Amino acid sequence: MGKLTVLALRAVLVALLAGSVFVQAVMVPLLAIDLRELNPDYAYLRTPLLVIIFLGIVTAQVVLACVWKLVTMVRRGTVFSPSAFRYVHVVIGAFVAAAGLVFALAVLLAPGEAAAPGVVLLICGVVVAILGVALIVLVLRMLLAQAIARDVEAARMRAELEEVI
Repeated sequence: MGKLTVLALRAVLVALLAGSVFVQAVMVPLLAIDLRELNPDYAYLRTPLLVIIFLGIVTAQVVLACVWKLVTMVRRGTVFSPSAFRYVHVVIGAFVAAAGLVFALAVLLAPGEAAAPGVVLLICGVVVAILGVALIVLVLRMLLAQAIARDVEAARMRAELEEVI
């Protein structure tokens, strides 16, 4: 990966992380204030909704931090090592957790008339999409495992070749 690509990716990661911290620190409290004026019939939604939003942002921040670490490993040439799996597993877990949070939102909005049934169905579609991303990362993890296995095999073959020579 070229220096310019790494720099551009890191700039995007920093912007996303800064934006997520801003949303956590400023926008979520403002949303909490706005939700105080919620119809009393839907007051039960306030706290769970804020918790789901806050935790959803945390899952995004975890993914950003892990991607940063993986980019660092790519830059150093150490990504093809078993230590990379730790970050990939955390990314997969964060996507699954995000899907769980979005599903919790659908469950929260489903009863009563807080949201139209079509909206709840769309939210469930988002759950499927997030789980699809988790599966894509799982496939990429398998590719990483194959690359590491090939790298180990190549190193073994090089060592054998050096013994012969």
